[in-house]
Amino acid sequence: MKLLILGGTIFLGRHIVEAALARDHEITLFNRGQHNADLFPQVEKIHGDRTSDLSPLAGRRWDAVIDTCGYVPRHVRASTEFLAGQVDHYTFISSISVYPDFTQPNIDEDAPVGTLADPTVEEITGETYGPLKALCEQAAEEAMPGQVLNIRPGLIVGPFDPSDRFTYWPQRVKRAGEILAPGDPQQFVQFVDARDLASWIVAMVEKRKTGIYNATGPAQPLAMQDFLAACQHVTQDNVMFTWVAEEFLLAQEVGPFVEMPLWVPASEAGLDQVNCAKAIGDGLTFRAIEETIDDTLAWQTTRPADVALRAGLAPERESALLAAWHQSLQK
Repeated sequence: MKLLILGGTIFLGRHIVEAALARDHEITLFNRGQHNADLFPQVEKIHGDRTSDLSPLAGRRWDAVIDTCGYVPRHVRASTEFLAGQVDHYTFISSISVYPDFTQPNIDEDAPVGTLADPTVEEITGETYGPLKALCEQAAEEAMPGQVLNIRPGLIVGPFDPSDRFTYWPQRVKRAGEILAPGDPQQFVQFVDARDLASWIVAMVEKRKTGIYNATGPAQPLAMQDFLAACQHVTQDNVMFTWVAEEFLLAQEVGPFVEMPLWVPASEAGLDQVNCAKAIGDGLTFRAIEETIDDTLAWQTTRPADVALRAGLAPERESALLAAWHQSLQK
C-alpha cells in the first residue's frame, strides 16, 4: 500500500512507520521536519505545516492516510477535506480522553463523549484535550463519511515515550530502596505498548476497517501490585514497596497520573477499566509486560544520564511523603 503519514517521527508515529516498513508498504511522511529529521532516510519526506498549508500534498495519490498529530478539529477537517479525493481511507489517532466520565468501569465505544461550551476553542488544556479530540473525530467522519477509522488509545508506553508516565516505574524500581506505591494494590492499571498498537493500526488500515475502537491493554485485568512485581522481576532488585493510602496522597496534593504515574483516585478508576473487547476481537494483541518493561529500561539507558523524567515523584518529594506517611501511622 501507499501510505501517507501525517507526523511519523515522534513516539507512536515512528513505531507506525516502522511497522508499515516491516510490512513492505510505501511510505510518505508529511511533517515540519523539526523532530528526528534523520529518521527513515529510505522513505519519502514532504515538509510542510498541516495547520496552515497542505498544498505540498496536492496532485498526489495514496491508498490511505494515518493522522498521528491532529489535536484541533479545524486542522483535521482541513486535512480530510483536502485529501478526500486523493485517498480511500483515513485513520485518525484519537484518545480515550474523549470520555468525560470515568466514575464507572467498562466504558465502550458507544459511551458519550465530552463536549465544549464553545466548540471554536482551540487552546489545548487538560479540560479541552478530550473534547477537542472528539470534535476531530467528528470532523474527519463528516469530511470522509464511511472511510474513517478512529482509534482511541489509552496510555501508550514503551521505548521513545516522551511523557515518562510509564518509564518512571521501571526506572524507580531499578533504583531500589523503599518505594512509595499508591493507593489500593488491587486497583487496575491499563496501558498499551506503542509497538503493539502500531502493528495493529497498520493491519487495520490494510483491511480498510472503519469506525471507532478503544485501544489499550492488557487483555486481562492487571493490578498495580502485579505490575510493580513485574518491574521488580525484570530489574531483579531488592526493593520494598510501601503502599500509601489514597486519602493521604490526596491530602498531600499528589498529582494523579503524572506526578504519580498510573495512579488515579478510586472515584476515577474507570480510566483504567476501559472496554477494549472490540479491538481485541479485531486482532489487537499484547506482548508480555516484562518485555515492555525490559525494552523501556534499555531505551532509558540511551538517554543522557542527567535527563529529568517528565513524570513521577522527585526523590526528595518521595522521601518526604514516605516520612510523613510513617509518622501518620504512629499517631
